[in-house]
Amino acid sequence: MCLTGVDYFSTLGYQPGIAALAAGPLSPVATLVLIALTLFGALPVYRRVAADSPRGEGSIAMLERLLPWWAGKLLVLVLLGFAATDFIITITMSAADATAHLVHNPLAPAGAAGSRVWITLVMVGALGAVFLKGFREAIGIAVALVAVFLSLNLVVLVTAAWHVAARPVVVEDWWAAATTQHSSVLGMIGVALLVFPKLALGMSGFETGVAVMPQVRGDASDTEAHPAGRIRNTRRLLRTAALIMSGFLLLSSLATTLLIPAHEFQRGGQANGRALAYLAHRYLGGAFGTVYDAATIAILWFAGASALAGLLNLVPRYLPRYGMAPDWARAVRPLVLVFMTIAMIITVLFQADVDAQGGAYATGVLVLMLAGAFAVTIAARAKGRHAATVGFGLITAVFGYTLATNVVERPDGIKIASMFILGILITSFASRVHRAFELRSTRVTFDATATTLIDRAVAAGPLRIIAHEPQRRDAAEYRDKRNGFREETATSAADDRLFLEVTVSDSSDFTTDLDVTGEKRYGNAILTVRGPVVANTIAAVLMALRDRTGQIPHAYFNWTEGHPLGHLLRFLIFGDGEVAPVTREVLRRAEPDPEQRPRIHAS
Repeated sequence: MCLTGVDYFSTLGYQPGIAALAAGPLSPVATLVLIALTLFGALPVYRRVAADSPRGEGSIAMLERLLPWWAGKLLVLVLLGFAATDFIITITMSAADATAHLVHNPLAPAGAAGSRVWITLVMVGALGAVFLKGFREAIGIAVALVAVFLSLNLVVLVTAAWHVAARPVVVEDWWAAATTQHSSVLGMIGVALLVFPKLALGMSGFETGVAVMPQVRGDASDTEAHPAGRIRNTRRLLRTAALIMSGFLLLSSLATTLLIPAHEFQRGGQANGRALAYLAHRYLGGAFGTVYDAATIAILWFAGASALAGLLNLVPRYLPRYGMAPDWARAVRPLVLVFMTIAMIITVLFQADVDAQGGAYATGVLVLMLAGAFAVTIAARAKGRHAATVGFGLITAVFGYTLATNVVERPDGIKIASMFILGILITSFASRVHRAFELRSTRVTFDATATTLIDRAVAAGPLRIIAHEPQRRDAAEYRDKRNGFREETATSAADDRLFLEVTVSDSSDFTTDLDVTGEKRYGNAILTVRGPVVANTIAAVLMALRDRTGQIPHAYFNWTEGHPLGHLLRFLIFGDGEVAPVTREVLRRAEPDPEQRPRIHAS
């Protein structure tokens, strides 16, 4: 919970100030709307997401299952772009806000404000160093930071409540200001509903809460298929974090609205981006204020830890499996270096400006929440749970409205997210093309019938494989193939030939297990297998046959008519194309020794 909380709870460093700027005297009312959406919208959605993706895949995996073939892959890539926006901007914006707290502290050296970018870069680099050291160390730091930060905030809020009780006139002044602008309670609620989307950063912890599920301890009876204990404890994590945050959000909104002059929230004001720190210095003195600043700086710096943990969980789950990232992307340390490099570039581009990154942060958070709500709605509908479908559908509509409002008011957020999406799409498809000629099979197994047919063919002579398209499987087709084979090999033997038929399952998949089955049809011995790409699947089966029998297989193909470019596109998109030369190229890359490489014949 604390690893998630360094992102979620750290928003107390700037959320009250954002609420005051957005809603003015109605900040507490708008915060109540945010709390209601948190407890009755986001929390139920992510409790359901946790149950349906217990390995931390989140709503992305739920939506992936809804769309087949390339459509599902493209949707995942787009959502990963928004997730990268959310998580990377969490790292950079939190570090930038930590820098803002540092340079505004009275003890900060003169001229520190001019080094904001360099200070932020050091913080980003230090965060990466912690993860290079080890994940357990990151969790330990998170626990200490959250405990200290929440304790100090509780002290500040209790002190603020005491000052409000001692001067009840501040409540009267606040109510007078609110009613002057809005004469009725319904009017206040209406305005609060309109402005609360600007407070959406206060819901930033849910997606990371699900992303860190692999770190949540379950029961001894948990299985990989049914981790009931992990799901229960993750739901407890989400509920506890939401309740704690809701209480702090409401109290901090009231305290800052009642006790801080409105002009101090504006850009250049002492409470801009650091409202609770302003109260700490004003009412508890410079020493306590400095301690509070130090704790806030530390948790804001480390807020990127939960975001980085989410990225380290999401990216290896999808991109290497799609062939859209190199295999080293499954390793933690290289990914940490990549993400930290991107974060430093973002920091420099935005000059460590918190306000400039807020739109992108909110857009990333809200898109993922909208995706989660939509996925849960579809899942409830598929299970025939009509009441849940209606309820989650309403939540989806609210998140859709919130996202649309943010995009209209801060279009820079969707622009930045689009850059992340474009970058992921370009690098992913470039990697897919670069890795297109790999074997792409994790395991090749032969059933009992296939084993018998293979052993019989090996005993009869050289191992000869006839590649056959399975579209036509009648007697005439096999007869024509046999005649062509006899002309090619100048032999009439019947027992030393095996037909190999590959059926394309899902050409958008990259790696898969291959299960080869054997059968007899019209007197012919046939091996059948399903795979994502014909050529790579044949190459993998030929290599497996070589390893199993100790003989070098000879595979026979017919040339395919058509333009080479068209065949290349069919190979990349549909998994077929010109099979013979591609099979040969895959084998060349898989087996560097020509003497041990299966032979390819084409006519």
